[in-house]
Amino acid sequence: MRREPQSGERRSPEDTEGRDPAVANLDRKFWLAMALFGFLALMVWFTVGEGKVLVFGKPVEIRFIPLVVLGGLAVRTMLARQADKIRRTGKGSGN
Repeated sequence: MRREPQSGERRSPEDTEGRDPAVANLDRKFWLAMALFGFLALMVWFTVGEGKVLVFGKPVEIRFIPLVVLGGLAVRTMLARQADKIRRTGKGSGN
């Protein structure tokens, strides 16, 4: 008898046999996008200089500005994934 994986537990390829290939493809793309956001954030951190700029009259390190933009894009990507999951589960309820 096979047991169901717990939440947070990685699934083996055999466990994903019953999944829709489009869903598996979207999950793979999501994790690739998150890895690329992380890589870009590291590149910004190590390549942008130590300068400061005034933002609303307060000095802010210049490297934080692109990090905030990348963080916003990552959050937007996570919200889009969650919305897609909700839409997919809502289709089966008949609404």
